Amino acid sequence: MTYTQAETIAPAVQPDISYHPDELKYKQRTARRLADNPNLPLTSLPSNFPRKVEGPIVWEGKDWTSEDQWVFHLTPTHLQEIDDALAHFKGLDKPMGYISKDTFPLPTLSSILESSAHELYSGRGFFVLRTIPVDDYTRSDLVIIYAGISSHVGSARGKQDGTGAVIAHIKDLTVSHAHEKGGIGNAAYTTDKQVFHTDVGDLIALMALQTAAEGGVSRISSTGHVYNELAATRPDLIQTLSEPWILDTFGGQPGYTTRPLLYHEDGHIIIQYSRRHFTGYNIQLRSPDIPPITEAQAEALDAVHFLAEKYSLGLNFQKGDIQYINSLGLLHARDAFRDDTEHVRHLIPVVAPLYSVTPEEQRFPIEPEIRRKANGATK
Repeated sequence: MTYTQAETIAPAVQPDISYHPDELKYKQRTARRLADNPNLPLTSLPSNFPRKVEGPIVWEGKDWTSEDQWVFHLTPTHLQEIDDALAHFKGLDKPMGYISKDTFPLPTLSSILESSAHELYSGRGFFVLRTIPVDDYTRSDLVIIYAGISSHVGSARGKQDGTGAVIAHIKDLTVSHAHEKGGIGNAAYTTDKQVFHTDVGDLIALMALQTAAEGGVSRISSTGHVYNELAATRPDLIQTLSEPWILDTFGGQPGYTTRPLLYHEDGHIIIQYSRRHFTGYNIQLRSPDIPPITEAQAEALDAVHFLAEKYSLGLNFQKGDIQYINSLGLLHARDAFRDDTEHVRHLIPVVAPLYSVTPEEQRFPIEPEIRRKANGATK
C-alpha cells in the first residue's frame, strides 16, 4: 500500500505594513527582497512605459524658491468682481448646481484663471489664489463664490461620494461624528497626518476656511519625478505598480475592485491611489476576507511615499486661499496638525472630474459630513 503525503500550502497573509509608512520596515523589506533576488533592479520596464518622462510638471521641491512663483494675489478690483458675480448668481434664483462661468461672470479675473488653468495642465501643475475674505460671507455665499471661481478653472464638478455631494469638508470630525456609522476610516477627518495619495478626478481644488493653530502643511510632489527615480533604480517596482492591485472597498459591493495604480496614457505618467485601500486606517481595517497585497506591492507603496516625501514642496496655506492642483500629475499629502478654540482647520475640496455631473445631480452640503458610498458605507 502506498501513502502520499499532501503538500500543505500556507495561506497568503497581509505584509507587515500600516497606513503610516515606517521607514525602517521599508528599508528592511527592500534589503530582504534584494537579498532574495539581487537581479530585481535589472528588470525590464513594461513595454509601454518610458525610461524617463520630462516636462514642466516633472520637478523637485527645491526647484521652487519663492511663493511668487505659484501664488496669485487677488486685487480689490477682482474682489469686487467676485461680489458682483455672487449677487448676479443669487439674482438668477437657480440651484447651486447651475453655477458656471456664465452664471458667475468675472470680467477681468476670468482670463487670469483660464491662464492659470493652462498652468495646471501644461505647466508646473499647481497654483494658489490668495485671498478670499472668508469672514465677510455666510457659509452658503462662500460655497457659491468657491464653486463660481472654480468654474473658470475647470468646467465641471464631480461627485465626491455616492450621495451626489460635489463639495466636502475636510476637518477633524473625531468628536462631532464619533458615533458615525462605520466610524472614521479616513485620516482626512482627523488631525492625523495624511500620507501621499491622489484623489479621483483631474483637477483638485481646496479652499481654506480656517487654518490650524499648528501644523497641517499641505504638501505636493511630482508624479513624474517619482516615476523617473523608480524607473532608473527599481524598474521592477514600476512593473509591480502597473499590474492589477486589489483595492478594498470597505463595505462596498463588490468587496474589492482590481486595477493598476500606475498608468502611461497619451505620453503622461499617472498614479492613482490612496494607501488606506491596501492597509486600512484607524478602526477601518483592511477586510480580512479579500486577498492580501504582496511583499512587492508593500515595498512599492512605501517607495512611492518616501520618494514623494523626499522631493515634495510644502505650501503655506493661508485662511481664504484656494489651492488648485493637477491630480493626474501630482501627489499630495498633509502634515498632522493641532487645533485650538480659535483655529480649527477647515478645508473645502472640489473635484473637477474625468466625467461631469449634471446640475440636477449636484448636492452642496454646507456643514461637515462623512463622505459615503451610494449604499451608505463610509468612503
